[in-house]
Amino acid sequence: MTDQDFLAAQFERHRARLHHLAYRMLGSDAEADDAVQETWLRLSRTGGDDIDNLGGWLTTAASRVCLNILRSRATREETEYEETLPDPVVEPVRAAGDPEASAQLSDAVETALLLVLDRLSPAERVAFVLHDTFDVPFEQIGELLERSPEAVRQLASRARRRVRADDGTLDASNGSRGHRLVDAFFAAARQGDFDRLVAVLAPDATLRVEDGVSATLIVRGGAQIASRAMMFANPRAVLEPVLIDGLPGVLVTVEGRPVSLMAFRVDGSRVLGIDAYSGERLAGIRLPA
Repeated sequence: MTDQDFLAAQFERHRARLHHLAYRMLGSDAEADDAVQETWLRLSRTGGDDIDNLGGWLTTAASRVCLNILRSRATREETEYEETLPDPVVEPVRAAGDPEASAQLSDAVETALLLVLDRLSPAERVAFVLHDTFDVPFEQIGELLERSPEAVRQLASRARRRVRADDGTLDASNGSRGHRLVDAFFAAARQGDFDRLVAVLAPDATLRVEDGVSATLIVRGGAQIASRAMMFANPRAVLEPVLIDGLPGVLVTVEGRPVSLMAFRVDGSRVLGIDAYSGERLAGIRLPA
């Protein structure tokens, strides 16, 4: 076995952990794979002869790669994210007691946490994930971020407070509370009850609609969304509860044909946002059988 083969074998022992770290940082499997591959390239160029603690070295290297990606994201124009929504993962809602339900809930909570982490700055996200999830000391994180340990401690603390402030989003990911809000939304829409619709929606709620033909339609404000929601009053529509990227959602069918898919972001008491897919855009999404 050559030195390079031995180094590759050692790296493989850490690959799963590094991918988990990168996924927590970036929220994307593809980007996490890229970050892990870049970490390996850095290791292969450096060699392992002068590395006393390979696990710690790889954690730092992977974190630095992720930090560069996060900073690159932050400098892009916001309109890049408004052009198209990513393809969602749609899963059926499993009944309580189903042996797969607990795994589904775990995945949903993970997805919801990633949505919360997306609201943190790159430095906050790195400090929080490394310290609270991987127990990396503040001193080591400080070297990565080029900040003092106390400054990193404050970053992690601020991130922790922001995550806890969004506990409602995490709680809603189990589908029960979130789907009750979704049910209330559609009940009010079907009954044409504008006031009840407004009560369900947060004042600053956002609706994003994609049909695969036109640019993403963005409607801001609970009252504005409620005024458009009467379109969901079709008495022939059948509403199938689903999980969409871990969020409570609904697949709307008419005579067995899917016509709309809607994901709801909730805070436990109101709907914060809705992502809706229809037409050609919906046709390209893999739906549960």
